[in-house]
Amino acid sequence: MTGKRKNSDDNWMPPRVYRGRSAYEFKHHNGSVIRLCSLDCTQSVVWAEYEKYIEQQKDNDTFKKLVGRFLISAEFTDLAFETQKDYHKYARKLIPVFGDVQPNDIRPEHVQRYMDKRGLKSKTQANREKTFMSRVFGWGYERGYVKGNPCKGVRQYKEKSRERYITDAEYAAVFAAAPDMVRAVMELAYLCCARQRDVLALTRNQILEDGIYICQGKTGAKQIKAWSDRLRAAVALADSVPISTGIASAYVIHQQNGNRYTRDGFNSKWRNAKLAAKAANPAMNIDFTFHDLKAKGISDLEGSLVEKQAISGHKNSSQTAIYDRKVKIVPVVGNQKK
Repeated sequence: MTGKRKNSDDNWMPPRVYRGRSAYEFKHHNGSVIRLCSLDCTQSVVWAEYEKYIEQQKDNDTFKKLVGRFLISAEFTDLAFETQKDYHKYARKLIPVFGDVQPNDIRPEHVQRYMDKRGLKSKTQANREKTFMSRVFGWGYERGYVKGNPCKGVRQYKEKSRERYITDAEYAAVFAAAPDMVRAVMELAYLCCARQRDVLALTRNQILEDGIYICQGKTGAKQIKAWSDRLRAAVALADSVPISTGIASAYVIHQQNGNRYTRDGFNSKWRNAKLAAKAANPAMNIDFTFHDLKAKGISDLEGSLVEKQAISGHKNSSQTAIYDRKVKIVPVVGNQKK
């Protein structure tokens, strides 16, 4: 979409086409200028030369250029910051393989070969990179940059749902080895059944009289997590983390300069806490992820699956069931309650 023309008589012109000194010119986003035709040409000729040039550019496009367009698009900038970081990471894996290829020359069998090879190292990452590639092609197809999406029909690897349940002893081991900031994030994620990014993004204005207001970044579910003594203690622990003199942070979980923690910045400290816990408890298997804390929280909740769903903020109970990992204790034959 072009901006409003200074001269209304120029509204007939194609996007990004302007009158130069001696010719109609196409101005690229990068500032370069291409001569289309002389100023004495008719409007129909100007449009014909414009369309001819655009078609030539499509023929010269590469997958790298298509990805570049997507990464500066409004659709991309509307994504969550962490999702943007992930997409840049996926692009860095795909471009060395497909970057110099014209997008319309990429076929499903090429995508499948990439999946086969990438899957030998990581099936999960192969799935994520293929999903990103499909989104780029879908975006490009809607805007006329490509003729189709070669990712369609290429099956992803079946991903097994995680079943790891963090025991109380394992949780306590990492908690004991962690600094106060990591402890506070652990407690907030566990008690509120919240994702890491939602905890790291908590601001002071989300601390309410009735509890902590959380709008889940993934599902959009809005909840107030009611206060408990342990939850108040977690916020107090976060408040005790040192901050530079004269600095007031808007974030509950903050760095010394008052800024919020990035995912990578926090994960580095989380990783160190697990390594310290492992060193102090060599017989203990500290192989769980931070996201498993949410699963522990949901697993430790009392009540039915429907009741747990209401607390977790999931859209349906099948999602909650994936996080409910605690092995159930059931009666044996003849010992059932009447």
